[in-house]
Amino acid sequence: MTGNQPIFDPIRYKQTTREQWERAAEAWYRWGPLLHRWLGPATERMLDLAGIGEGARVLDVAAGAGEQTLAVARRVGAGGRVLATDISPAILAYAESSARAEGHGNVTTRELDGENLTELEAGAFDAVISRVGMIYFPNQQKALGGMKHAVKPGGRVAAIVYSTAERNPFFSVPVSIIRRRANLPPPLPGQPGPFSLGAPGVLERAFADAGFRDLRVETLDAPIELDSAGECLRFEKESFGALHQMLSGLDDGEQEAAWEEIEQALGEFERDGSFVGPCELVLAVGTR
Repeated sequence: MTGNQPIFDPIRYKQTTREQWERAAEAWYRWGPLLHRWLGPATERMLDLAGIGEGARVLDVAAGAGEQTLAVARRVGAGGRVLATDISPAILAYAESSARAEGHGNVTTRELDGENLTELEAGAFDAVISRVGMIYFPNQQKALGGMKHAVKPGGRVAAIVYSTAERNPFFSVPVSIIRRRANLPPPLPGQPGPFSLGAPGVLERAFADAGFRDLRVETLDAPIELDSAGECLRFEKESFGALHQMLSGLDDGEQEAAWEEIEQALGEFERDGSFVGPCELVLAVGTR
């Protein structure tokens, strides 16, 4: 072992992640209709298994622009309440404005790191959800511990993550192309990322290690459907800030060449005049 081996810096990682989502906030909001079509069915399944219904108090962790927050608000009705938290205030502003536009007075937002949920009142929520957010927490056990703190005894915590890179080529293909072109090393030990919780049994073990019981895990097919590979490329270029961060060491011409290769590779998933990108999700639910 050499003394020069790089070490993952979670503080710098969080700073970079926050900056990425601050820049991508408007695009993520603008692509909301796609997110609804793509992730909506999995979201409804998550809300079902979390037992969310009329009058419930729900915490949405890493809520982003709040597309799933609104789904919760519709379920819980005027007698319930939803708190949407995220590390990015810019993206939360879109969640708040969307809730107001739909007349959901039961939604509030709060800028809050998903690893600092113990700042919230203990047992204040009937359920906690997180949709494709936990994968980006450096300390996933700390995040789950905070969710357990925030939910009442007998309440449920539910999370959706991507499964493996092989089952999500719409995302993993661009990542692998950029990593090769930018000559980037493999992720460092302990580094979070899109597929960090996706291998069989990993998410379930994380919930078990955090002390949740009555665990239930499901694998969900969630293909992303668009008009073309070019439209998928545009979605990822506009919304996935991490890809731009990975490309930052290349000059403009090299970056453009990488995007062109990505679009060509994504063309594999064009069929009969449309694009269907394979995507597989893992949903876990546990009870405090």
